Amino acid sequence: MSTRRISTVAHVGHLDIGGQNPIRIQSMATVDTNDTEGCVAQAKRIIDAGGELVRFTTQGQREALNMANISQRLKADGYAQPLVADVHFNAQVADVAARYCEKVRINPGNYIDPARTFKHLEYTDEEYQAELQRLDRRLVSFINICKEHHTAVRIGVNHGSLSDRIMSRYGDTPAGIVESCMEFLRIFKREGFADVVISIKASNTVVMVQSVRLLVSQMDAEDMHYPLHLGVTEAGEGEDGRIKSAVGIGALLTEGIGDTIRVSLSEEPEAEIPVARKLVSFIDECTRLRQEAEATIKDDTLQLCLDAPDWESFQLKAAMAAGSLLIDRKATKLVIRPAAGSQLITQHSSLITSLEDAILQAARVKFTKTEYISCPGCGRTLYNLQDTIRRIKAATGHLVGLKIGIMGCIVNGPGEMADADYGYVGAGRGKISLYRGKECVEKNIPEADAVEHLLRLIEADKA
Repeated sequence: MSTRRISTVAHVGHLDIGGQNPIRIQSMATVDTNDTEGCVAQAKRIIDAGGELVRFTTQGQREALNMANISQRLKADGYAQPLVADVHFNAQVADVAARYCEKVRINPGNYIDPARTFKHLEYTDEEYQAELQRLDRRLVSFINICKEHHTAVRIGVNHGSLSDRIMSRYGDTPAGIVESCMEFLRIFKREGFADVVISIKASNTVVMVQSVRLLVSQMDAEDMHYPLHLGVTEAGEGEDGRIKSAVGIGALLTEGIGDTIRVSLSEEPEAEIPVARKLVSFIDECTRLRQEAEATIKDDTLQLCLDAPDWESFQLKAAMAAGSLLIDRKATKLVIRPAAGSQLITQHSSLITSLEDAILQAARVKFTKTEYISCPGCGRTLYNLQDTIRRIKAATGHLVGLKIGIMGCIVNGPGEMADADYGYVGAGRGKISLYRGKECVEKNIPEADAVEHLLRLIEADKA
């Protein structure tokens, strides 16, 4: 069975993450953080489903201050689970949130670095060091506030929001992703601040897994052992979102890596919790299945034989057991068989081939259908995300191999869509911008017309 990597323990309110503690499960609210009633109701649904932490976007000081009201209301109703503030682009907001939340997430890609322009910047070694010193001064101030208020920190690196500074020196690589994190960790370690959790996320499962492995190696080399939060960002919804999450998160869980997880689905946040709970419960079985399958790979084909009480569990187990073997290209073909006597043989035999194809696509081995990179939504989302995903899928599902990014806002949009052919991004309330790769080609389209504009753009490029 898997031997779990033992990390230090981060104290997040009354909840401990890492060490010998259980793997913690969390989700993120999708309502406006200024809507106290809506936030409280949604947080309760997440917690009632089994969520142990709830994160809220805090894009400004107003939202950060309202976290106090949300927390007070939840605690008055008997919900004491830690709340997490999610901060981008504004270090001052992180300072405020640290006074009212048990944990604050900061993104190294935009904590003090300006918004990305995707331009190559030239730095001398002295200029680069000056930028690190500027980061150091700002981060120490934040750390001192967190110490005073006993607030934990998540250093959350996203592949889609690396700074131009990091990209210019390290490129769009796992090495750049890891260095973006390590710049921050070295300061936290020097300042003696231990209540830190780290996440490295990407919509590309191969990049996500390779980056987390590299981070673990680099932390070990520098005598750091912070707990890790796992997730595949912009995984999508439905079966595809679950399978992609199981491939990426599952690959690492079966290697003993991971202290807390989130399955990011473009659905209601409470729907993420049962999926995450299943992944955690399958660790030992899927580790054994992976080890057995690796020993029998022949003719570049990975063969899995497994059973499960329901079709979703079967899908998750298969994706989880196959994940690391496919990501590492130990096989590039996949054959899945239900165990003898399984009711799934008769109930779902016609779906096995599509499951095999979905897992291969999630591991970036072979593309047999349209790929959708869609965010789960948050309080920043600027349009009806779930309805839009359904409309875009209905109109583009026949475009095999095409990658379409569907993003609620600009935070990770253009960066995560670096892996996409086209992007549909919230630009303002009810306004959409369209991208071809990283290039914005249409701005501020009324939401009612935006899907039609996207289809016209795709058709024009095909002509």
